[in-house]
Amino acid sequence: MDLTIVGCSGSYPGPESAASCYLVDADGFRLLLDLGNGALGSLQNHADLAGIDAVCLSHLHADHCLDMCGYHVFRTYHPAGSLPPIPVYAPAGAADRLDRALGSDAHPMAEVFDFVPLVPGTVQIGPVSVMVRRMNHPVETFGFRLEHGGKVIAYSADTGPTEQLVGLADAADVLLCEASFLDGPDLPADLHLTARQAGEYAARAGVGRLALTHLVPWYSRERSLAEAATSFSGDISLATPGMVI
Repeated sequence: MDLTIVGCSGSYPGPESAASCYLVDADGFRLLLDLGNGALGSLQNHADLAGIDAVCLSHLHADHCLDMCGYHVFRTYHPAGSLPPIPVYAPAGAADRLDRALGSDAHPMAEVFDFVPLVPGTVQIGPVSVMVRRMNHPVETFGFRLEHGGKVIAYSADTGPTEQLVGLADAADVLLCEASFLDGPDLPADLHLTARQAGEYAARAGVGRLALTHLVPWYSRERSLAEAATSFSGDISLATPGMVI
């Protein structure tokens, strides 16, 4: 599997990155993990928009799903004609949530995409086996463990501390983990992880590589990397747009 970082900015697009979006290519099958605001434009640098085979939306906050509205326009009004629906694995109510964001009744989201409600368990998406687990976030949020060809990518999505992340990332080759916060007083509970906590989960799970993502623009990326290194001694990198793992 090739994992391309399309957007890795946390909570809102930054000056150098769109919000969350990750492209997984598994032997030519192209799966998107999230499609946050600003990501559709950047995605065109890495893939033919007509060639995406499926989408997984971890949750329905704008920085993880809002560019589905632009993607709806692309697939509905393509010059070659409307493109056939592709599956979108998402929390229950995703079609209604995105219809409200789209603001048009002409072509509802459910006509353009085949929405499949996410539930904890394992689902086969093309050639990729995807384990789905609930994360610790104010809205229904799911993390993903992707397995294909003997390799494993784990994606935390957005989460506060949760034991679910240890099992999700167990011995993964790559843990793509949110690191929204830096250590400090009075951090909100059950919302996001610090970079140090991301490192702790990577160490507990025994992952091969930790890639820090969902990096909020007002924080220092270098400090995030340094704080993660205090708790994880393995290979650590900062997600950067265009990076391919």
